[in-house]
Amino acid sequence: MQILFTVTNDLTYDQRMTRICKSLSDAGYKVYLIGVKRKKSIPVIEKGYGQKRIPVFFESKLWFYIEYNIRLFFFLLFKKADIICCIDLDTMLPVYFTSIIRKKIKVYDAHEYFSQQKEILRRPTIYKVWHFIESHFVPQFKNGYTVCGSIASEFLKLYNVDYSIIMNAPLLKPLPQQVGQQERIIIYQGAVNEARGFEFLIPAMKVINATLVIYGDGNFMNEVKALIEENKVQDKVILKGMVPPDELNKKTSDAYIGVSLVEHFGLNQYYTLGNKFFDYMHHAIPQVTANIPEYKKINDEFEIALLINDLSIHSVLKSINQLLDDEKLHFRLQQNCLKAREVYNWQNEEKKLISFYNQFDKKTK
Repeated sequence: MQILFTVTNDLTYDQRMTRICKSLSDAGYKVYLIGVKRKKSIPVIEKGYGQKRIPVFFESKLWFYIEYNIRLFFFLLFKKADIICCIDLDTMLPVYFTSIIRKKIKVYDAHEYFSQQKEILRRPTIYKVWHFIESHFVPQFKNGYTVCGSIASEFLKLYNVDYSIIMNAPLLKPLPQQVGQQERIIIYQGAVNEARGFEFLIPAMKVINATLVIYGDGNFMNEVKALIEENKVQDKVILKGMVPPDELNKKTSDAYIGVSLVEHFGLNQYYTLGNKFFDYMHHAIPQVTANIPEYKKINDEFEIALLINDLSIHSVLKSINQLLDDEKLHFRLQQNCLKAREVYNWQNEEKKLISFYNQFDKKTK
């Protein structure tokens, strides 16, 4: 059985899709991941499953989406497949129409609550477009899964689709160094986008005695650079940009505190259960993050983070300094991370993933 996955990135840094594709490939499925080839894309790394990058001419959002979706539609129209799975809303239309034309099984993998992102909600016209796609087409994707229970519950209530939950937990691996030997570095990894709390984190660095290293890129990078200059923290905030996953894992292990400052703006942020939350956990790094439902649920079980109720410069400053100054607290959270990673890991999540796709075996024969 061949499964096609569609994304709007260039495949290089997408750790979730690497895990999904490799697990299904190892389980005997023929897997093909389709993404974008941009002007700055580095060569594709062989990963043991099929990969295709569709070249695009336009880089701006509107024309990029139009061009890529058209090119993707024609590619899917002629590519052998039994199941076609779109990752988030931005490839849903070509997947929907080609699956109908070709009478193939269609699946929705909701990495996030797409229409509820801050950068979409604050643009009424853009929101209307994505909300229209979501409200009209998600109900047509009866088969799907998402990253947490909160989004699954919301989709069931709004769209009458009962989605499975497959979390973004990493593969459980031995720690690369002895716990407790990390340098006093604060790390942020992931998308540098709106609603990630940089407006509070960067000013707080003026009175935090540590270095903040940011790994990632996104639509808020220019504002982040301006915040660094405005607050005169060029010597305390280092921008590393996008780095390959193996290098990122090594750098994460070297850090002392992780930050994931999700703003309470829109249901996507409020219901998030992001990669970085699990990545910090797996590297035994205590973290400072927002007191939102999915994070609170896991933290109530294991206590691996300090949760912030009201995101502000003062609350960020207070929580980070508390972890820097209180070695007993830091050690306790580290030890709890070691317990939590034994429960929340890809070895457990991939069982649910394979079970989800196994249900289609008889339908395709």
